[in-house]
Amino acid sequence: MTTSLAQTFGLSAPGFPAIAGSTVQRVYDDLRKRIITIQLPPDTTLSRTELTETYEVSQTPIREAMQLLKQEGLVRIYPQSRTVVTRIDVPQIYEAHFLRVALETEVCRRLALEPDASTVTRARSIIKMQEAVADDPDQMVIFQELDELFHQTLFAGVKRGGLHQLIRERSGHLERIRRLHLPEKGKVMNILTGHRAIVEAIAAGDEHAAIAAIRDHLSRTVAKVEDLRHEFPHYFA
Repeated sequence: MTTSLAQTFGLSAPGFPAIAGSTVQRVYDDLRKRIITIQLPPDTTLSRTELTETYEVSQTPIREAMQLLKQEGLVRIYPQSRTVVTRIDVPQIYEAHFLRVALETEVCRRLALEPDASTVTRARSIIKMQEAVADDPDQMVIFQELDELFHQTLFAGVKRGGLHQLIRERSGHLERIRRLHLPEKGKVMNILTGHRAIVEAIAAGDEHAAIAAIRDHLSRTVAKVEDLRHEFPHYFA
């Protein structure tokens, strides 16, 4: 869904541009989504034979997609044996969060200094789509994809889409704890409140409010890491 939404909003689809739209891209995107949404939990063994049947492709694109997931730390490949979904790595969560805060703070600061009406309009439209699915537990995958699209839109607003891709490549472990945190009571509403605060601060040209809003928004899930590790010990390294 994220790819088509990104195209609808005039953004580059997330992924790796060199093979965008290829069979490898399709397999990689779907497997990555299933991993970060915990449809494929940590310690799941991925059978290449089964995957070739599932995606109706040869072994080659499966192998290449696995290598990309390995680069993100989402799978561990045992040569001539098996491929396993990794457990969630807490140090990588904090590293990804550090990178994300540093980059998104600057993105929001620049957007507030030079507000772009089209970026604000797109961001508000995404918020409305999130509101439409917010009350449906069965739509949480879509809600999470819209969340990623919201942040991608901000990066596109300052013409730094490549940096959003960099964050995405480093955030697989962070995205998994965000999914674990999402069902918590009030979490969805907190996300929407955060998005609205960010957009309104940008629209008002208030750089300090925009920085405060994005920092607060990005800190909430990371603050819950230890609670989530206690609740889901079998998912963490």
